[in-house]
Amino acid sequence: MKNYYVYITTNSNSSVLYIGVSNCLKKRIQEHFLNANHSKTSFAGKYNCHHLLYFEVFTSIVNAIAREKELKGWKRNKKMELIKISNPSLQFIEPTN
Repeated sequence: MKNYYVYITTNSNSSVLYIGVSNCLKKRIQEHFLNANHSKTSFAGKYNCHHLLYFEVFTSIVNAIAREKELKGWKRNKKMELIKISNPSLQFIEPTN
């Protein structure tokens, strides 16, 4: 069974949040890091959003995309409340998968 991840990244000073979906979280965060250092054409690259704050795991890509869209519709304060449930100190997470 394949897993899909909805994730939230931020920049060094946590002033910007980026929400995405991927089937390989570790690889995707590495890509964000490379884009932050080399490409300023994407949102994550432009704002250096390569620090992982939060993620959810899904077994259905349809459900993962629906959740991504839902989170993108939220105001920043609601997103921060969600993040703080599992990451109250807003520590950057090192993806393992």
